[in-house]
Amino acid sequence: MRIETDAPKTVRGAGLLVVLQGLVGVVFAVALLIRAFSGARTIGNLYGEAAYFAVLGGAVLGCGIALFLGKRGVRGPITVIQILLLGVAWYAMGPSGRPEYGIPLGALCVLVLYLLFNVRARVWAEDRAGLDEDPD
Repeated sequence: MRIETDAPKTVRGAGLLVVLQGLVGVVFAVALLIRAFSGARTIGNLYGEAAYFAVLGGAVLGCGIALFLGKRGVRGPITVIQILLLGVAWYAMGPSGRPEYGIPLGALCVLVLYLLFNVRARVWAEDRAGLDEDPD
């Protein structure tokens, strides 16, 4: 299937990475529901937590799909998502003592931000006529 868009490959790649992040959130929500239905004895409300992650994961997934399809308007929300996830990565690396989760997440966020803010992506986001002109 060929998707017609004027978005550069870097922007579409960032969209795919954000789709991956959204899918992880949705899968985590499903895992929480499975745990809740299995009668797990935990402190807290697994149903509410699952709903929270389903909504957030679904929103991130939707933003990633929109970016992959070349919608310029989701670049800002995706930037905010990546900055928030960098905070999560820092917390996983430091206070939580789980660098095996924090380092890959932080690297993924930095990669997405790079793909969203390189020269071609900025030119595309500003909707200039050609990619060969000087972006300054």
